[in-house]
Amino acid sequence: MKQFPLKLVSRRMLAPTVGHYVFLRDDGEPLDYIPGQFIQVHFQYADGTSTKRSYSLATIHDHALGAGETVEIAVSYVPGGAATALFEGLNEGDPILASGPFGRFCLMPADANRRYLLIGTGTGVTPYRAMLPQLETLIRERGIEVVLLFGARTPDELLYGDEFRAFAEREPNFRFIPCFSRELPADPHPDVRQGYVQQFLAEFSPNPDGDIAYLCGNPNMVDSCFEALKEYGLPVPHIRREKYVSSK
Repeated sequence: MKQFPLKLVSRRMLAPTVGHYVFLRDDGEPLDYIPGQFIQVHFQYADGTSTKRSYSLATIHDHALGAGETVEIAVSYVPGGAATALFEGLNEGDPILASGPFGRFCLMPADANRRYLLIGTGTGVTPYRAMLPQLETLIRERGIEVVLLFGARTPDELLYGDEFRAFAEREPNFRFIPCFSRELPADPHPDVRQGYVQQFLAEFSPNPDGDIAYLCGNPNMVDSCFEALKEYGLPVPHIRREKYVSSK
């Protein structure tokens, strides 16, 4: 896969250890992607050894990014990490090299389900942000329902939480269920839960006849929810998984 240059446009902190980075493709070419896919960022260790890290696209666009459109990712900072040092050291206008897009963690055109169960933790929620325009279209065209169960330790770590809540306020068929394992917000919304996402699957009665589930984030969460959804009778092709492991 050919590498291409990205130029940093802006960045902001989503959480104490997660940054949201906005880039432009710096060669004037478009990025043809499907929401749910990821890019790889290429760089070198201090000893000159080449390496790369994968980041899901957080960009809210429909399908393809034309030339001049932004490329957005969320980056978790890992103490002592080489990728963390790279991203923390970037200034506006600085270049990086990337390749992609890759991956099949995407909504499928042939899906005929009645509901999507989207389950994520940490930066594993990033692909669901990119899917929002598609979900809005599917709600309009097919009347599907969507439940997003998002696990975080504290309110400060609820990535894109305001955006998901605003989308839920606009779309009655979309429910946003933040699940906090350590600390609740001061004035929690009625859909807020205390605990881990896997504890609340039963509340939504997973149905093998109408549900398709997406699992993204912590590997333990993904494995636990995968086994639980199989017990509810969901066929394996209707449980789509992507595990996120922090790398230095």
